[in-house]
Amino acid sequence: MSRLPVMTSKRVLTSSSSSENSQDMAPAQKKLRKDPEPVKPHAAATIIGGRRPPVAATRAPISRSVRAVGAATVAVGPSRGGGGGTKRHAWDLKGKVSDMEGKLRNYQSKVKSVNEENDILKGTMVQSKMRVTEMERELKRQQSQISEYEDELHALSGVRDELEKVSSDKSTLQKELSNLEGKYKVMETLRDSQETELQTLTMKLSVLESTLARLQGTLRDTEEEVRSLKETVAEQKDELHAGEMERRRLHNTIQELKASYNGNIRVFCRVRPLVDGGLSKHIQLPTSDIKTITLAKTEEVFEEISLLVQSALDGYNVCCFAYGQTGSGKTYTMEGDEFDKTRGVIPRAVQQIFRAAEKLATQGWEFTFTASFVEIYNETLRDLLYTGKASKRPEHEIRKSTNNEVTITNLTYEKVSNEDQVRQTHTSAVVMSFGLIALANQNRSTAQTAQNDRSSRSHSVFQLDIEGVNAGRDVKCKSTLCLVDLAGSERMLKSQSQGERFKEMTAINGSLSNLGIVISALANKESYVPYRNSKLTYLLQGCLGGNSKTLMFVNIAPESDSFGETLNSLRFASKVNDCVIGTASANRK
Repeated sequence: MSRLPVMTSKRVLTSSSSSENSQDMAPAQKKLRKDPEPVKPHAAATIIGGRRPPVAATRAPISRSVRAVGAATVAVGPSRGGGGGTKRHAWDLKGKVSDMEGKLRNYQSKVKSVNEENDILKGTMVQSKMRVTEMERELKRQQSQISEYEDELHALSGVRDELEKVSSDKSTLQKELSNLEGKYKVMETLRDSQETELQTLTMKLSVLESTLARLQGTLRDTEEEVRSLKETVAEQKDELHAGEMERRRLHNTIQELKASYNGNIRVFCRVRPLVDGGLSKHIQLPTSDIKTITLAKTEEVFEEISLLVQSALDGYNVCCFAYGQTGSGKTYTMEGDEFDKTRGVIPRAVQQIFRAAEKLATQGWEFTFTASFVEIYNETLRDLLYTGKASKRPEHEIRKSTNNEVTITNLTYEKVSNEDQVRQTHTSAVVMSFGLIALANQNRSTAQTAQNDRSSRSHSVFQLDIEGVNAGRDVKCKSTLCLVDLAGSERMLKSQSQGERFKEMTAINGSLSNLGIVISALANKESYVPYRNSKLTYLLQGCLGGNSKTLMFVNIAPESDSFGETLNSLRFASKVNDCVIGTASANRK
């Protein structure tokens, strides 16, 4: 007895004896393959309130039916071990086909019912999903409401704290109210007293108002008087300025008249006392002796010099230099001692400059002063205010600008601003005024000779540059005060100079000889004046032949053994006195 082949979705039963039955079975097999669809697992439904949705109750039977259908599609033939029901013969293929068609119809009916149930489940699932979505929205809404409730609860908690604070404040305010009520009663009493005082003050105010009206009338009269006085002050300031300008003009006229009488370069002769402290006899000689200069009286030298110093503030260049033999008192004349009564021309001139500048400040003038100190040693320029190392001392040259101003390169210039600084000694940071003289003396070249224990071996030049501005009058002036201490002239036989001293003496006498040549050229009105022959004459070019008011001290010694040098000094002074340099003009804008 042969076994029938098992039908699957990939194999089709064929038989030579029943091809028609096979053809009838083919559509059924194709339908069997198309109709069943795998059932996908559904998402778990959300459980709310501890209950499951009704769909869950119908899901299990459907799954079992689907498994049954799947089993039927795997094998449709009888099992090997024999099953229930009537077993057909092997030759009864038509019967077997009929049985299989019955089973197929049964399976198709089951599949159809399963598909219908699956469609129902799908619809139920869609509804469940919609319900889940609605429930989720409801859940979010409730969560939002819970959050709002929590916020309200938190706010209510703050309100409770605020209520407690308000209660505390209320208690405090009640206490304050009680205190204020007490104060109010006191204030009422005070108000009554103040009302009484107010009535009194009202009466006084009425009196004061009448007084005020009277004073306002007086004030108007006073203001009118003040305006009149201001106009008078302005007129007086104009008159004062005009008077100052007239004073300067007359002062300059007097100086020009004196200069014209004495040959433009004014010359003062100064005789120092004897070395032993005695006085020379001033001097009564026979009248028949007409070759002797008689000194009739002593004179306060700076009283005359002060007029020239005043001219420096008025905008005129002023130069004063001391000439004479070694030991005749030139340095003492220019610098003096540190005591007020014995101070020299330089500190006295600086003091007068500042005092006059203070007076002119009341008329609107403002001045700035700059000081410098230079020496000419062996025809070499040296800065006497230099405080650096000697090995780094810079070199200096005389330069002449386009406007004929003579300047020195690399020179130290120090600001001098008041008279108190004039009396100060120099420090490492600032060198001022009288301390400036001390520093210059410290740096100046001196040596002992047969004629002088401390002889100056160089020419020194103190220069004070003055700039004045009167902003209210739109006037400016600029001038230079130049004070020169020349080295002493000396003779080889008297000074007994040797070595370095001899070299210094030669340089000093050479520069003084060139000064005499320049003076002679100026006195003779020669077309060429040899200023460049020496550093001294080149530096003093503006004072000797330029726009300057110039004065020379000729210092002589009273001893009889100085007769020759005294005579030479007086002859040189005579040449200077004859020198005509022209009328100086003020440097004003």
